[in-house]
Amino acid sequence: MPEGDTIYRSAVQLRKALDGRTVDDARVWDRLRGSKLAHLAGRTIAGVEARGKHLLMHLADGGAIHSHMGMTGSWHLYPQGEPWQKPAKNAALVLTVGNVLAVCFTPKTLEYLSPDALRRHVHLNNLGPDLLAGEFAMTEALARLRTAPTTPLGEAVMNQRLVSGIGNVYKSEVLFLRQLDPFAPVAAFNQEELQAMLAEARRHMLRNLDGRPRTTRVGPGGRLWVYGRRGKPCFKCNSAIEMRRQGEAGRSTYWCPACQPPRGDSG
Repeated sequence: MPEGDTIYRSAVQLRKALDGRTVDDARVWDRLRGSKLAHLAGRTIAGVEARGKHLLMHLADGGAIHSHMGMTGSWHLYPQGEPWQKPAKNAALVLTVGNVLAVCFTPKTLEYLSPDALRRHVHLNNLGPDLLAGEFAMTEALARLRTAPTTPLGEAVMNQRLVSGIGNVYKSEVLFLRQLDPFAPVAAFNQEELQAMLAEARRHMLRNLDGRPRTTRVGPGGRLWVYGRRGKPCFKCNSAIEMRRQGEAGRSTYWCPACQPPRGDSG
């Protein structure tokens, strides 16, 4: 799943290519032909921003294109005539802007929002502080986490209404680095631990904005400490890394049972 750093990077690239330019043509999936996304030709793109895992392409005359990539979606930019990296049948929206194509592949959400709909959007308005914001609202993020005292920490940090931007990879990596039990409730952790955890997440996400493969470690054996390493030895203590499904969505959590010992009865 694209995480906050991926969406932020996409917004930067789209902004450089499209900001201030007029859409020459817009093509959409068949099921979207009745939507306003099919009628974007002639409209000018006034800005592109990332909000956590959401991407907004603002239009100069009001409204915005809102996308959420879900598990497999992505935005690509191509010069006219260049082969695409994904099948054309997966392109939900193709914007032609001069000699550039902006293609949105297999999004979970893709919609046109009027100015009023943008102001009233439930999910966008309820997002927690964005870890990649210029000024991260640490105090608010901590306060929001405290509103979910019985929620396991590995689920709470993925709840975009509490803090936005963290996905499956950063969840597992950051909790490992801070030696925190993913299955213990938020209430089991003190303020200093939660603040250090959020600061660690922000630091790594900011370091991974250069477009290279995401990494949280340097050294032989791999770019990540625990994610995707079930059954392999921990780089710190040599114990076997474990994986457990967590939350209603059954998202995978990787952790080291020795480095992240259970708190209370969470294990």
